[in-house]
Parts: sequence; C-alpha cells; structure tokens
Amino acid sequence: MQAYISAFFASLIITYLSTPLIRKTALAIGAVDKPGARRINTRPVPTIGGVAIYIGFLTAVLLATSFNRVLTGIILGGTFILLVGILDDLYELSPRMKLCGQIIAACILILFGIKVEFITNPFGGMIYLGYWGIPLTILWTVGITNTLNLVDGLDGLAAGVSAIAALTLFFVGLQEGQVIAAIIAIALAGSSLGFLKFNFNPAEIFMGDTGAMFSGFILAAVSVAGALKSAAAVTLVVPFLALGFPIFDTIFAIVRRLYNGKPIGEADHGHIHHRLLALGMNQRQAVLSVYGISLGLGLMALIINGSRLQEALVLLTLVIVGLIFGAWKLGIFTVELPSEGATLEKSNV
Repeated sequence: MQAYISAFFASLIITYLSTPLIRKTALAIGAVDKPGARRINTRPVPTIGGVAIYIGFLTAVLLATSFNRVLTGIILGGTFILLVGILDDLYELSPRMKLCGQIIAACILILFGIKVEFITNPFGGMIYLGYWGIPLTILWTVGITNTLNLVDGLDGLAAGVSAIAALTLFFVGLQEGQVIAAIIAIALAGSSLGFLKFNFNPAEIFMGDTGAMFSGFILAAVSVAGALKSAAAVTLVVPFLALGFPIFDTIFAIVRRLYNGKPIGEADHGHIHHRLLALGMNQRQAVLSVYGISLGLGLMALIINGSRLQEALVLLTLVIVGLIFGAWKLGIFTVELPSEGATLEKSNV
C-alpha cells in the first residue's frame, strides 16, 4: 500500500508544481486557446496543460515501480499520444492525422503484449480471441482516447472525470491483485487532481488535446492491462462503467445526431454538461453534477466487480435504464442541433 500512496502524492505534488511552469511556457510559445464561436472561454487561456499531467504521472510511476514489458509499452504509447496532442494543440491536426496517431499509439500497446486476449463466457469458460484481439484492442483504445477528449467542454470537467475513472480502476486493480495496473491508475488520479487546482473554473490553463488524449489513452491502456485481464464474468462491464460518463455521453451524442439526421461528427449543444447549463446551472454546478454521476458509476463498477453474474446483470440493467431515463428527461436525444459556428463548446465535437 505504501507504493500506491507514494505514487499518488508524488504525481499530485509534481503536477501541482510543474503546471505553473507549463503555463508560462505555453504563453511564451503562443500555445493559447483564444475565444471564438466554438469556445466557451471568453479570454485567451494557455493550453498544453497535459504536459504537466504527463510529467507528474511519469515521474511517480518510475519512482513507484520498476520497468517491465507492460509498463514500457504503456509509457511509450502514452508518450507518443502526448506528442500527437501537442502537435494538435499547436497546429490543429486534421481529424485523419489525429486518428492515425491514435491507432499507432494503440499498436504500440499491442507490440508490447498489451491487448484484449479473451472474453469471459457468462455460461462458463472463456472465449479466446486470437488475432481478433488486435482490432478489438485498437477499437477500445482509440474509442476511450476520444471519448474523454469529447467531454472536455467545461473547466475542470475532463480532469475530474479522469481522476474519478482512474481511482475506480485503481480499486479494481486492488480487488484483482494487479499491482502494475493499480500503480498506473493511482498515478494518473494524482496527476489529474494536481492539475485540477489550476483547471477548475475559472481555468488558468487548459489540458488541451495534449492532456485529454493522454489521459484517455492511459485509462484505456490500464483497463486492458488490468480489468480486462480478469477472468470474472463481468470482465467487460467493469471498465465500461468505470469510464461510464464519457462513454455514455458519446453514445448519446451519436444517437442524437443520427435521430436528427445530422453527421455524427457535427458539434451540437446536446452533451450532458450543455443540458445541465441549459437547466440554469453555472459551470461549477454543472461540472460538480457530472462528478457525481461519474462517482456513482464508479461505485457501481466496484460493486458489480464483486458480485455474482446474476446480480451484476440486474445492477447493470438498472444503471443503463436509469441513465437512459435521465438522458431523456434532460432532452439529450432530441435537442435541436445548432448550425456550425453557433456552438459554444470548447471541445472538438
């Protein structure tokens, strides 16, 4: 337990101390998010704050544990996706270029043996995926990397959600006795919280795609190396709920845009945080409400991970029905999509 505590506080303190330095660097090189029709900030705000998250995370992990194949693959893949994020924040890469970068990062994981190898059969035994594990790992990694990036629409939203998801995966790692996965998860939680001090409304710095993609990638990687390695019947359910908020918000966005006959990639005002703002909440209230949702999903993931299959299925059904009902009451599925240029969200979608 000492290693976990050390990793958490080391990543938190190092990120906390390095964020002001990264902020000054961002200002010096012109890495600034300027106000615009598709931005929620009303003043220029330094970006590439994800570099501070990376510094705290990497230092803590290296101090807490020794290198092995899994850790090497996650660090190399995370470093690569961080560089892609920096380039995107500085030069606005095309969606195709970003996707290619995310796929390459996922392939780095696979080269180091970090992939989904089996799916537990609820009726007994395991279904080994063989080569099918490669595309599934790429799909999962790229998907989670993007879902966290897509919810980065309010000050402190992505950093807080990332911290909660990482803490959930940490406790799952403890339940399953997966030391490396637990250390990686707790280090990301600490660095996210250390950055949140400067990113919460009103934000002094944004994590940018640099931080959102890096955090999403690490969450995806640690779930593959940890929760998805479990032989429990709820193998797929636990990481799905641990990362539940960005996953469900993205699914709801896809359904909403298809329902309205709009392109899936078109920006709109239908994300959960937008609907909370439409109810009259301010940014802080909306973000804290999302934190509450994420905490609830994280707790359900931990409960389900320790439950029998039948109990887990009942709990999962209740969670999904509750989320769909709540989304419907918020108008998430049918909200009218604004024309291009009318949206205020800071994220790309």
